[in-house]
Amino acid sequence: MRKSNRKTILKTTLLICVAAALILTAGFYGLNGWEFNTAFGQGKKLPIYSVDTNEKKIAISFDCAWGNEHTKPILDILDRYNVKTTFFMVRFWAEKFPEDVLEIYKRGHEIGNHSSTHPNMTKLSVEDITNELKGAEAEIEKITGKKPTVFRPPFGAYNNNLIEACENNGYHVIQWDVDSLDWKEMTTEQIVDRVTRNVKPGSIVLFHNNAEHVEDYLPSILETLTADGYEIVPVGQLIMKENYYMDHAGKQMAD
Repeated sequence: MRKSNRKTILKTTLLICVAAALILTAGFYGLNGWEFNTAFGQGKKLPIYSVDTNEKKIAISFDCAWGNEHTKPILDILDRYNVKTTFFMVRFWAEKFPEDVLEIYKRGHEIGNHSSTHPNMTKLSVEDITNELKGAEAEIEKITGKKPTVFRPPFGAYNNNLIEACENNGYHVIQWDVDSLDWKEMTTEQIVDRVTRNVKPGSIVLFHNNAEHVEDYLPSILETLTADGYEIVPVGQLIMKENYYMDHAGKQMAD
């Protein structure tokens, strides 16, 4: 066998072994395709999961996609504790409940974009992603007179195309590092414990506006967090707008 052929075979074999090792590593750690790329340096874009800060400051947020039975009670509870938050809205929710959208805005809360039709946006073209953003944006702006600047992807699903399209349209992409799991069949006590135990400075907490026990768990969580010295602000007031980079876990770090 010629020397050049042996080198080619050895090189090919080595590449196959490295690829196999990476795939096995991804499987061991339970990484999906996007996380695999990110973990091994091929992906560059991450949404904001939390913020690096020495202040005891956090943001709580509500995703609005289904129903409005609990929206008014939520607003009254937030008023009672003098807390402002972020509500991420899907276009069809805003279209169905425009009075709620306006009431949320009038009470001083931030309104974020949560897409037009709540699809998995990693499966969409850049053009369709942009249409999803613009559709919800137009409806929110029509009701409130203000364009949203933060976006939460449905299902928490993201990729480079999504994040780049959002950035090109003036949005910061927001995830969360504390999930209340309030949509599951959990007790009030379990939800309160889950949130208060996992919150840390710079956290972003995920709630839903139509969760069954929200009137019970929300006051307990707000009381516990404020007693612990946390200041609760809208997402847009927590995140950095410039001069930052993202660490491997999606935490915003100051340059």
